[in-house]
Amino acid sequence: MTNVFPVVLLGFLSVLSSQSLATAGTLRWGGDASGGAPYLLLDPKNPEKIIGFEVEIAEAIARELGLQAQFYQNQWDKLIPGLKRKNYDIVINGIEITEERKAEVEFSKPYFYTYEQLTVKKNTDTIHEWADLAGKRVGSLKDSFAERMLKEHPGKVHVAGYEEQTTIYADLGYDRLDAVLLDQPIALYYGSLDPNLKNLDTHFGHVSYGICVRKGDFELLRQINDALTKLLASGELRAIYERWGLWNEELATRFHDPAPSHLIPSELNAYRESFQHHSDFQSRVEHYKTYVPLLAKGAIVTLQLSSVAMFFAVLLGLLLALVRLYAPRAIAACAFGFVELVRGTPLLIQLFLIYYGLPNVGIKLDPFTAAIIGLALNYGAYESEIYRAGILAIPHSQLETALALGLNRWQALFHIIIPQAIRIVVPPMTNDFISLLKDSSLVSVITLVELTRVYGQLAAASYDYFGVGILTAILYFVMGVPFVRLSRWIERRFSFESYLPRTIR
Repeated sequence: MTNVFPVVLLGFLSVLSSQSLATAGTLRWGGDASGGAPYLLLDPKNPEKIIGFEVEIAEAIARELGLQAQFYQNQWDKLIPGLKRKNYDIVINGIEITEERKAEVEFSKPYFYTYEQLTVKKNTDTIHEWADLAGKRVGSLKDSFAERMLKEHPGKVHVAGYEEQTTIYADLGYDRLDAVLLDQPIALYYGSLDPNLKNLDTHFGHVSYGICVRKGDFELLRQINDALTKLLASGELRAIYERWGLWNEELATRFHDPAPSHLIPSELNAYRESFQHHSDFQSRVEHYKTYVPLLAKGAIVTLQLSSVAMFFAVLLGLLLALVRLYAPRAIAACAFGFVELVRGTPLLIQLFLIYYGLPNVGIKLDPFTAAIIGLALNYGAYESEIYRAGILAIPHSQLETALALGLNRWQALFHIIIPQAIRIVVPPMTNDFISLLKDSSLVSVITLVELTRVYGQLAAASYDYFGVGILTAILYFVMGVPFVRLSRWIERRFSFESYLPRTIR
């Protein structure tokens, strides 16, 4: 199976152009490993790998094309923008074929057919059919066909949209929802995990999944369709569905293959057994040990990203502060406008504009560089205000004295004013770094797999947000503590506290 992290780390260093598949030797496909079973997820037995029926389909298609499948991680609702940006060649991740999406991408022939299924609490006796949802709070995935059906319900259903499917069923178990409506494969894997939940036999709507290809890439589309036809004819496609427990009447009808199922749903059974096996505390702790290497890799990416971004944010902030204080009025006004613009817009929007927006004007950045620029610009604006306040805190008489002694203005600033201001701004600057460390979790929207994204993938695979969340929080805390201690050392080394008795400090 494909290893997630080496592939993604390679993606940090290269942005592939529209080179031909034959030249590349790989079929680059995009998906979201945080989506969970049975599509693609981290293997509960070996979290270094991803598994799922769509992983097997991607590998089978690549094999038919004489290529090597290469997985690229991206957030589910950003998969199509990533495809249009040429981060990968195709998308396979439960993308429903709709008229709206047809306007954005080319779709292959459907490779999977299913329907929507309702899940409720086991003791619920008020919801049995579609009409019973009127006035109820029902959860679904954002931008999914199920969510659209709920929004069009004549009974004014209160729709709760979620980013990940695992949290929807958790909220149903906590009585935050009255029901969940999702695709049958999701209900099969998650609606049956909790003994307090039940899947209703009633089915709604018809859903078909297609493989997404960029608009105009008809040759690749033809190759994908030919590969799907061969996989269907050979029985390999059906065998994949049967192993994952997904072969259903809808597929049998659509694929004209009514023969009874003859394979044991081994992957479905293995997935369910993995939760039973790790139900007690000791086995969970042993399982958590296998998560540590992946979380550590994510932590390294987070630390690298935060450190580099903060370095440039400090330089930019100092420059902006000096320009606002000492540059001609017109230039100072530009710096002021930049600071207010950046502080007045969300970091998430800035990351989207840099990564997905700039390619529209011919500027295409790799994910790591885009994340550095986004974080540096955002925090540089905040840092500039801290440095400006620090410089203004130094008595103006010191600048005048330095000038009287023969120093020019820039010499006085860099030798007299700024060194003193740095001592003042160290505590808030350290606080900003810790904030940046945590805000770096937002870069997962531009395909970077950092610590928080790893947490989401592991939690989706293990259906355990609590234990994995504690491990992740500990790692964030461990990363932040050294910088807090460093800040305290700098304060004591360069302030009057160094002259006080230790008992008073």
